Amino acid sequence: MSSSTKKSILLKFLIWRYRHISTKNFVLVLSILVGFCAGLISLLLKNITHLIQVVLESDIISWQTSFYFIIPVIGLLIVYVITKFIFKKDIKSAIPLILYALSKKDGKIRPVSGYLPLLLAPITVGFGGSVGLLGPAVGSGSTLSSSISRVFKLDTKTRFLLIGCAAAGAISAVFKSPLAGLVFAVEIFSLDLTLTSLLPLLFASVSSIITSYFFLGDEVLFRFQVLEKFDIYDTPFYVILGVGTAIASIYFTKMYFGILSFFDRFPKKIHRLLIGGFAIGVMLYFIPPLYGEGLGFINDLLNGNHLAAIGNTPFDNMTNNIWMIIALLTGITIFKAIAMTATFGAGGSGGIIIPTLVMGSALGNVVAKIINNIGIGFQVSEANFTLLGMAGLIAGVLHAPLTSIFLIAEITTSYELFVPLMITTSISFIISKNSIEHNIYTRSLAERGLLLTHDKDQTVLTLMKLDDCIETNFISVPPHYTLKQLLSEAVAKSNRNLFPVIDESNTLLGIVTLDNIRDIMFDVSLYHKTTVEMLMIQVETSIIYESDDAKKAMRKFQDTGAWNLPVIKDGKYFGFISKSKLLTAYRRKLIHFTR
Repeated sequence: MSSSTKKSILLKFLIWRYRHISTKNFVLVLSILVGFCAGLISLLLKNITHLIQVVLESDIISWQTSFYFIIPVIGLLIVYVITKFIFKKDIKSAIPLILYALSKKDGKIRPVSGYLPLLLAPITVGFGGSVGLLGPAVGSGSTLSSSISRVFKLDTKTRFLLIGCAAAGAISAVFKSPLAGLVFAVEIFSLDLTLTSLLPLLFASVSSIITSYFFLGDEVLFRFQVLEKFDIYDTPFYVILGVGTAIASIYFTKMYFGILSFFDRFPKKIHRLLIGGFAIGVMLYFIPPLYGEGLGFINDLLNGNHLAAIGNTPFDNMTNNIWMIIALLTGITIFKAIAMTATFGAGGSGGIIIPTLVMGSALGNVVAKIINNIGIGFQVSEANFTLLGMAGLIAGVLHAPLTSIFLIAEITTSYELFVPLMITTSISFIISKNSIEHNIYTRSLAERGLLLTHDKDQTVLTLMKLDDCIETNFISVPPHYTLKQLLSEAVAKSNRNLFPVIDESNTLLGIVTLDNIRDIMFDVSLYHKTTVEMLMIQVETSIIYESDDAKKAMRKFQDTGAWNLPVIKDGKYFGFISKSKLLTAYRRKLIHFTR
């Protein structure tokens, strides 16, 4: 089928859709499709990774050999070859890429950026890289949603919503937790939780979880039933765990950016791979549970089998001592963040959500074991604290407390831990938020002023494009023009009241306004004696096209009190922005965004 035929069929369908299906109902249909696709993508990532692991566990490579820790380096090398010589494209973290596309690209994501992790993430994780698959699942699903919205000619706001549906669907499919998926999309992508957005998000979550049940049946990542209910006397320990997970979240975030900054010092990727691969190998030799995602580690802790969770280590002869177990679990808590970030720094592809859960589970279990073994007469549920630790880390690292609460509640299929969850996550969130304003996903965007938030005013200003406000229909004049030339060549031919003065290289020297010449414009005696250079006024403030956005432009208008400001592009005069034009564009964007 030719390209023109496809376009003709699509056009006919779009016309039929406009006539027979309302936009609201069409979005609901698409949300179901997006949820289904997000579920399939999540399953695809999981199955490819599982296939790689099965091959590695076969007779081809014996996992019992003491050289198993070299396998992640092999995976990183494969990823390096693919990105360097086949796709020739750097790997970008999935969710920050989506957030950037939402703020500056109208939600348009390049397919190669979104779909490349479908190949690279399973290789990284399948070969033992200490990262997760959930981030790439969200990224690939969001890329597909972006493409679908562009095919069906949907507006920017609807595209944002469908991207949120993909994120909700991925979370729902992986954890079989539809409410957590919905809340994740709202908290991370700053979507409005209105009836207009709520129904598509719900439809996408339900569609995705049905897809997961269809292909996997009742199989879940974590199978756990709460046996010990909330005890009011344990409240101080929940507070302690909340503080502990907050400190761990701050450590996690600072370690993440610190290690990535260290790797940025090495311009050549092969050097990063060698350094990161060596570091990962050393950590895996002493702490084998850092290998891969770590889902088995979490399940073993939930089942009360800490020996299986820790696995074979050089310290096996000391594991009969509970304090050695606590020390090893503490080591996992500390080094999981390092191993994960080293994997990213070495060139691996993956996500941070599962590693965050692993770190939180180890920390929660450590806190419970300490409480139970210091001789104060209290016994708490180690499994419950493992879950609470996971929630506390998600709340602190991602700044997503509601997501963490609903995620754990749905994993346990019970609301027995709801009060402890609220205590732990709220404390973790408040402390980490006050210490680090932006989470791992949003920090770099916030520093550049590109972050969308729930603040409507700031969001609208972020989404605005200065190109829509720049006017270029001004008649420019050179500085040597006489007053007569100015009047005949510019004023008489323009309906504007200001005229930029530029030199031969198109550099802005100043401006002349009608107010400047109103008193002398009819004085014939000055026509040949007065030049533009004598009449012009200097421009103290201008808008820089490359670096200023709508927020900075609005601030400059406020600070100067000006009604028009020139725009400078590549150091040359480009046009003007008027305050009225900027405010009109803001009002239109606000109406479109909030309707």
